Amino acid sequence: MKRDHSPVLPGNGATDYARYMRTETLLDLQRRPEEMIHRDELLFQVAHQSAELWLKLAQAELAEAVTLVDAGDPATAEALLTRATLAVRLITEQLEMFRHLAPAVFQEMQPALGNGSGAESPGWRQVQAASRQLGRAFGEHLVARGTTPAKLRGTAPSDPVHRLAEAMLDWDEQVSLWRVRHYQVALRIGGHAPAGTPGSPVTMLAKLTAHRFFPELWQARVNPTTEADSDNYHPSCP
Repeated sequence: MKRDHSPVLPGNGATDYARYMRTETLLDLQRRPEEMIHRDELLFQVAHQSAELWLKLAQAELAEAVTLVDAGDPATAEALLTRATLAVRLITEQLEMFRHLAPAVFQEMQPALGNGSGAESPGWRQVQAASRQLGRAFGEHLVARGTTPAKLRGTAPSDPVHRLAEAMLDWDEQVSLWRVRHYQVALRIGGHAPAGTPGSPVTMLAKLTAHRFFPELWQARVNPTTEADSDNYHPSCP
């Protein structure tokens, strides 16, 4: 018997795939050819719009991880944080697309971008806030457990809190790699004042490459004795 593939879901589209994925809306979010200053605007928009989607997922995983840590379930929180880290790794890798964007082309495209900047990304701002919340939740969990980041070094690698701390370091590291790659892309395609120019986006990117959301976890690796007797955990605020 021939299977009926007629759509059953509400919405626009000739198939249920199109309706569920909202492809009609999704594929209409980019500027049309007649609106473009240069055809590579499509490359630029697709890379940034897909990054916003991955950041949306990362923020959702981080927010749920915070809830789980507050509820005393670091093991499940670790799994979600690992997924968030993978999302940022994917947006780091897709920056390779900008190797195909020549500086002259980017300069030609700039009027279409207005005064926009990647620093205004709503997805990234939400990820930053969720990262700070995770640091807060983890710190409170350590206090309740009567331990510190330095003391975690002596726990078994299979310990759920130890594993969550490692996942938090992975998250911090991947975010840093993304920032470094973004910084290099900004230098490569130009369009910004040189690094070192006060207030330039490139200068801000350069400074942020060294930022860590969970500095106490890194400090415990570098010099654990300075933190070993501390009863407080203070996640980074910026």
